[in-house]
Amino acid sequence: MRFGVVVFPGSNCEQDVVHALRYLGQEADYVWHGDTDLSAYDAIILPGGFSYGDYIRCGAVARFSPVMAEVVRFAESGRPVAGICNGFQILAEAHLLPGALLRNEGLKFICKTVPLRVEESVCQWMDHEPGTVVRVPVNHNEGNFICDAETLGRLNANGQVVVRYCEPDGSLLPGSAPNGALDNIAGICNERGNVFGLMPHPERVTDPATGGTDGGAFFTGIVKRLEEVGG
Repeated sequence: MRFGVVVFPGSNCEQDVVHALRYLGQEADYVWHGDTDLSAYDAIILPGGFSYGDYIRCGAVARFSPVMAEVVRFAESGRPVAGICNGFQILAEAHLLPGALLRNEGLKFICKTVPLRVEESVCQWMDHEPGTVVRVPVNHNEGNFICDAETLGRLNANGQVVVRYCEPDGSLLPGSAPNGALDNIAGICNERGNVFGLMPHPERVTDPATGGTDGGAFFTGIVKRLEEVGG
């Protein structure tokens, strides 16, 4: 499978994502934010960083990059798109995912490894069984997911909550989300399950040489799905 990893001015995690994908045996190329042709790719990833310096709001400027019109069309056609950290923020700004990412509770930058519980969802990217607890790093200042009560109800009813911050044993407590995220939400997908956004960085725990392997299943699920669809 061939993945395109979009690079915006200020992105700083694109090399980590490309390394993780290549380690997993997939093709991965950098896609410049000014490009307008994504036809060569099977899946698109928006990596973490500080696109356009996070001016106005995180992802608010990147949302208007030339490539994003193509990303929207790519997603609307049912093809897979994922956003990691700043990429999640961009997907929310582009209205490909609901909700918004606000400043962390406590107004402090968070950089540490946290436990996540995989939920039962419609997400096509996930290759972990529901209930699995994985340890994945977070590295953000605006990861506090929020949405209105109606949207939250819809996310839960439709199986769109993909991963939640949790305790090491998988239990959920009011303070399990280090950033204050609503309902401990760490990652969500759209109703079709092909667009996935998450704040933690699975690409950093895919190669054992860089810290572990818990993140690999965040990428292998979509490879399996594409192979199934491709016959």
